[in-house]
Amino acid sequence: MEKEAAFAWKQQDFTEEAMTVIVTAYCPCSICCGKSDGITKSGTLAREQQTIAVDPDVIPLGSEVYLEGLGTFIAEDTGGAIKGNRIDIFMQDHNQALHFGIQKTKAYLINQKI
Repeated sequence: MEKEAAFAWKQQDFTEEAMTVIVTAYCPCSICCGKSDGITKSGTLAREQQTIAVDPDVIPLGSEVYLEGLGTFIAEDTGGAIKGNRIDIFMQDHNQALHFGIQKTKAYLINQKI
């Protein structure tokens, strides 16, 4: 992603413009995370229907993000494969995360932490 596009994404608390993202899912198991404690990069315990992993150069940790068709989440985690416009949704169960697959949707930054 070009820095100019990332800047436009971050310049307001909420924007009518959406960022198209690729969404996958992960769970707290060692296969998905390389560890199994469920602790996120921001130090919180990952929670289903709340936690997403993001590229903090695109979406700052602590930001609230609306994913069209999926709901509102908090950017609490990062991941080795989560770069640019990729987002990983936390799920409690490994099979559920696998079943989620790879989806494409629009993301809206609601509240940005700086």
